[in-house]
Amino acid sequence: MTFDCIANEVSTWITPELEKVFSADLQDDITVKAAMYSLMAGGKRIRPLMMYLTSKMLGVSESLMEDVRYYAASLEMIHTYSLIHDDLPAMDNDDLRRGMPTCHKAFGEDIAILAGDLLLNEALERLIKILINKPSYAYASYKIANLSGIYGMVGGQSIDLDSEGKRIELERLYELQEKKTGALIESAVLTPYYLLNPGLPQGEVYDNLLRLSKHIGLAFQIKDDILDVDSSAEELGKSVGKDQRDNKSTFVTLLGYDGAVDKLKEEINGCSEALNVLKNNNLDIKYYEMLIDFLFKRKN
Repeated sequence: MTFDCIANEVSTWITPELEKVFSADLQDDITVKAAMYSLMAGGKRIRPLMMYLTSKMLGVSESLMEDVRYYAASLEMIHTYSLIHDDLPAMDNDDLRRGMPTCHKAFGEDIAILAGDLLLNEALERLIKILINKPSYAYASYKIANLSGIYGMVGGQSIDLDSEGKRIELERLYELQEKKTGALIESAVLTPYYLLNPGLPQGEVYDNLLRLSKHIGLAFQIKDDILDVDSSAEELGKSVGKDQRDNKSTFVTLLGYDGAVDKLKEEINGCSEALNVLKNNNLDIKYYEMLIDFLFKRKN
């Protein structure tokens, strides 16, 4: 099986869950339309993909996969809300996302703000609602909420905005990206483990899933920084040259292009080392190896 086949399989798996996150009686609401416009715009679905791959690696049962899908859709809603808000004129001021006009370009800034708010609120409702019947999932729900907030994605975005027009230290850039990009990737990689192992996580498998998520998050962001320099809007499906336009510190601006490429290779090697430990725990890592290869070679 190729990576494209796996990605298509995941898209088929997650799409029906995304399509039903809002009930039929809400479909005519303009804010719901805007939220669904962005949620169903496609993209690589990397976070649901990683939830899927971790589940397969851990041998999650078919019945439990239904709950994984529920959590994957909730996480994708949070990710999409962050993109809607990130694209707003007050933040990154982007006109293009996934090859389409951004939400505020299609629906106006006011509705785009509400659409992002709606996706976040609905996702958090879902994370709480499932606990009514499955209270053992409390840690999984808590971690997604926690990593979406000030200790995770929002915290990273806060550092990012505060750093515009400044040259920050490399250590601060690591903190920024480990939160802004890495936090939701950590949720994606670890959530199936939490569902399968209720209670506080521990042990070699957990440690190396966490280690894997950290390296994937940084590799993903470093590659994004590189693509912002050497790709095109047609290839990326979004604006390029934003980092230079906004005078942002990135791995390319702090390390130089070649230094960023070397740092990307270092993070990819870190992924491989974590996967080898997981392999020694009798887990099948071949699909994750395909994902890591894709992250290294991707053009968009």
